Amino acid sequence: RSRPARRGRRRAFLHPAVHGRYPGAAGGIVLESPGSEGPSRSAEGQPAAAEIVFDRATKTYPGRGEPAVNELSLRVGTGEICMLVGPSGGGKTTALKMINRLIDFEGGDISIDGRSVRSLDVTQLRRGIGYVIQQIGLFPHMTIEANIGTVPRLLGWDRDRIRRRALELIELVGLDPDRDGRRYPAQLSGGQRQRVGLARALAADPPVMLMDEPFGALDPITRERLQHEFLALQAQIRKTVVFVTHDIDEAITMGDRIAVLREGGVLAQYDTPDRILSEPADEFVAQFVGADRGLKRLTLRRLRDIEPIDPPAARPGDNAQAARARVQRAGFETLVIVDDDGRPTGLLPIDRLATERVPEDGSEPLGAVGTPDMLLRDALSLMLSQTGSHLVVVDKNGRLAGLVSADLISEELVAK
Repeated sequence: RSRPARRGRRRAFLHPAVHGRYPGAAGGIVLESPGSEGPSRSAEGQPAAAEIVFDRATKTYPGRGEPAVNELSLRVGTGEICMLVGPSGGGKTTALKMINRLIDFEGGDISIDGRSVRSLDVTQLRRGIGYVIQQIGLFPHMTIEANIGTVPRLLGWDRDRIRRRALELIELVGLDPDRDGRRYPAQLSGGQRQRVGLARALAADPPVMLMDEPFGALDPITRERLQHEFLALQAQIRKTVVFVTHDIDEAITMGDRIAVLREGGVLAQYDTPDRILSEPADEFVAQFVGADRGLKRLTLRRLRDIEPIDPPAARPGDNAQAARARVQRAGFETLVIVDDDGRPTGLLPIDRLATERVPEDGSEPLGAVGTPDMLLRDALSLMLSQTGSHLVVVDKNGRLAGLVSADLISEELVAK
């Protein structure tokens, strides 16, 4: 997303001290737990992420007999993405807002790196937490640059520092600092405005980010693109993220761990996406994730996770009878044709190996091939669309790595 000429700006984002001290030094919160290893830190020793712990946290709204969140206990590890999912009435957004005390709670506790959120000044607590919502909430009368600089201004940053920070974040979320920084929210698309909302939440480099269905109002294509872009961004910045969604597929795609809440804010299961799908705790969780949970697991693994089959392969001009024997020993009906560098170029049916040498022409088109980073879901889709029982897989250099079958993919899911 960044042009090479601006890489220095991106690197500066990864080291908050370039822009001055973490906001805790200006009266905000510095979140670390005495006697522990503490949160992950930037190169200058400032907090970069923070552990969040719910300890039997309970919230009951006035006039309601049953809690909205009932004795919720879970731990979100430093730098992890925790997805909160469940039906309407499950207390997802309530639990999220309890972290920054937009909704106060009367039972149990919530701590950020060992410090109770109740012990912290509520204004400084909120300024030290990034918050992204579905409605985005940009100020329509302010430019994009000014919107992003909102929290740094409240923290007393000087004008030049705010401007540098805003411009680098505009670029980091895939917009153009020179063009988009001077625009107003109404001049941007929905996806662009959501990027700005994310940049604003990151402006003061908070250790914790709360995200309440941030992509829910976007069209499916934009939504999927922003999901993957956020994951790429998270790989760099490693914030601790609590993310509310109604979409189990979004939770599976984005979460390190998923908390499934049933009605009344009761935790039904808290586990990795793979365990949620492969070992649902009860019938409620199984029904919530869907009957196709086996297929959903295909989005969690890639071709690099499978040991491919060693295929019979040959180059044009090789001994045809020897190649034919290799195909028969392997139980295949097709020979993979490769060039001098080992890159596959086509498929040759065994009945065309009647000559002395492997012919240079006559092979069938190779079609799409699998790559190490390809999702198993996409690999299986290619097999079905190409009406073949196997998919040719290449390595990162395009050389033949092997063949993958639907049976191999099925065995991978059963084994784990």
